[in-house]
Amino acid sequence: MTALTLSTSSAAALRADAVVVGVAKGTKGPEVAPGAEAVDKAYDGKLAATLETLGASGGEGEVTKLPAPEGVKAPVVVVVGLGEPPADGEAYGTETLRAAAGAAARALSGAKKAVFALPTADAEAAGAIAEGALLGAYAYTAYQQKSNGRGPLAEVALVGAKPRDKAYKTAAERAIALAAEVNRARDLINMPPNDLHPKEFATVVQTAAKEHGLKVEVLDEKALAKGGYGGILGVGKGSANPPRLVKLSYTAAKASKHLAFVGKGITYDSGGISLKPAGHNETMKCDMSGAAAVFAAVVTAAKLGLDVNVTGWLALAENMPSGTATRPGDVLRMYSGKTVEVLNTDAEGRLVLADALTRASEEKPDAIVDVATLTGAMVLALGSRIFGIMANDDEFRGAIHETAAEAGEQSWPMPLPEELRKGMDSSTADIANMGERMGGGLVAGLFLREFVGEGITWAHLDIAGPAFNEGGPFGYTPKGGTGSAVRTLVALAEKAAAGTIL
Repeated sequence: MTALTLSTSSAAALRADAVVVGVAKGTKGPEVAPGAEAVDKAYDGKLAATLETLGASGGEGEVTKLPAPEGVKAPVVVVVGLGEPPADGEAYGTETLRAAAGAAARALSGAKKAVFALPTADAEAAGAIAEGALLGAYAYTAYQQKSNGRGPLAEVALVGAKPRDKAYKTAAERAIALAAEVNRARDLINMPPNDLHPKEFATVVQTAAKEHGLKVEVLDEKALAKGGYGGILGVGKGSANPPRLVKLSYTAAKASKHLAFVGKGITYDSGGISLKPAGHNETMKCDMSGAAAVFAAVVTAAKLGLDVNVTGWLALAENMPSGTATRPGDVLRMYSGKTVEVLNTDAEGRLVLADALTRASEEKPDAIVDVATLTGAMVLALGSRIFGIMANDDEFRGAIHETAAEAGEQSWPMPLPEELRKGMDSSTADIANMGERMGGGLVAGLFLREFVGEGITWAHLDIAGPAFNEGGPFGYTPKGGTGSAVRTLVALAEKAAAGTIL
């Protein structure tokens, strides 16, 4: 992973492959942002004029590379746009800094070292820049014989920070820990499905648990059958690669709250007997993004030593068609004892989550949050960059929405309309896994609610849109797996530890 150092040196004085500075979109053209003073001086105060001549505006995410002038030890100056400048007396927003640092880091793919001299008003700003740079530097090259220069930027030197100041040091350490686990989630999501089955995923978790002193329990197909986990088994029975339920636990000595995170981990989703049409299968290795996010969040909580107990539940299965696969019309008896009529085997995520939600509820946590690439309907509703939030408590739903925004992730509160529940009534079983077509994402949320323990605060994050970026990279977001929801889950754990939520 990209290394991070804090420095009090001048941006112009450090030896590196490039120095990164910011520029705002002013009313009369580009405006040099704080942090770039030494570099601007080396240009005789004409950096903004030079950029304007080249057509640069300072718009968000705009990246311009210039030869460095005398007085700057790096050979290249990378200028990144910050968008509209803040009002007088105000600082740049953390997400603006995060995205700018990410865009610059992406532009420096293959470089050994870059100096980042973006506006660093305080430790929070420094942490955002560090986080954005470390996330933006990500590259997935595990299966390429030659990286073709796509390897990540090797080192980020953040100037304007204070390496001996406790707040700055803590912010940097948090950024390093968080980015490492978001990037671990991205690696898992990007891994080809022929190399990541439920068993291999569970092994990765076991290895990480040993490294970070976490407790892990893995239920294989025999244990799942003995325990009556009909949902997970029903989804996985069509595959030659049997399912797993993984419990990953972080326990803090001073914790007063307990959070349970539940992740959908379909390592490949063909749709099962209800086979997906051509053109919809190619990215279905990403259907375990929820489990990857939960895994990463629990490990991050451990790395940061948060004073909150966090339990992750990873419901892992491969959804494949075969002679042994669950058929439309079959009835599954879930871990809760409820029976479910399967009307569509491509609505499988809610089946594995249902078992995990019931199991998580038995421990009576203060709150359960499940994360899943659950429905195409949510993508239609909110697009490819925003995840939906449903909950059985409006205040908790609002708190998650606010927390996600603070963490730099886009979300939107969604309802659970009671009138849609009737559509899942079954004449054969207690409930069907499908309901009305319109509002399908909300129907899925209502289904999951049925399996949450009585009196337990619960929220459901449908990350089907932002979990996998099929378009071009932007800001600190790469093409492919994004690690969506990891930062929100970690921020929730931090708030629970601080006693500001729940």
